[in-house]
Amino acid sequence: MTGLTHHFLKMNGLGNDFVVLDLRREPLALTDALARAIADRDKGIGCDQLITIEEPRHGGDAFMGIRNQDGGTVEACGNAARCIGRLILDETGKDAVVIETLGGDTVATRADDGNITVDMGAPRLRWDEIPLSEEFQDTRGIELEIGPLGNPIMHSPGVVNVGNPHAVFFVDDADAIDLERSGPMLEHHPLFPERANISVAEVLSPTHLKLRTWERGAGLTRACGTAACAATVAAIRRRKTERRITVSLPGGDLTVEWLPDSENGPGHVLMTGPVMLDYEGDLDPALLSGAAA
Repeated sequence: MTGLTHHFLKMNGLGNDFVVLDLRREPLALTDALARAIADRDKGIGCDQLITIEEPRHGGDAFMGIRNQDGGTVEACGNAARCIGRLILDETGKDAVVIETLGGDTVATRADDGNITVDMGAPRLRWDEIPLSEEFQDTRGIELEIGPLGNPIMHSPGVVNVGNPHAVFFVDDADAIDLERSGPMLEHHPLFPERANISVAEVLSPTHLKLRTWERGAGLTRACGTAACAATVAAIRRRKTERRITVSLPGGDLTVEWLPDSENGPGHVLMTGPVMLDYEGDLDPALLSGAAA
């Protein structure tokens, strides 16, 4: 592999950063080890997720593959969907494009001020769709708590799948929660057979949430788009917010709206936010050969 390289884009959505590889034009055997090497912030390019653009698999405009820092494949990433959506919108000249993912299809369109809106589809709310390892009839708040018995720090999270599994704890002060400590434990809790993204949400007003997230396989993140969608759904289900709100993350704000159900089916979740192209370049051939060794 020595002497070979591969072009990449470095992009971000609210500081949630990605290395993007277009495998349609430059095929690459992407192993878990190579994904980890590229994502490594000391020895590689560094990113929260490694994103691949691939040929569509069932009639969309492109397929988006997602690898976390640990090399593992995940189903969905809302911030990455906006980034890839903008690339494919620019490439095709269309008004709307379909980005396929393992978690389902996402439709991307242009919004005001250069922002991108992605339709994340209808949330999955049944216990076996999230999935959970035990049956819960009401997923608005399941039996799970962290802290002293009788006086937990966090309890009764709402659980939602928006292409990937999320648990959202509503707290009085999102900044007061030590997610670096509780996040890894909750991510791997036996209730979550596919692990889960763990968020703490503070209700600032009926139209405003503050959110921090421990992302499955990536750790603390400046922004997680699917977590913003999941938190919005969880808040609406518990009548804490209106249906269209601002979600403030450490990296900035997203606008999330959960449309009501209609005769055409369950309401979809729409997320709108910015996209940035930071820079582009070519992967170091030594990185490719080292990961393959």
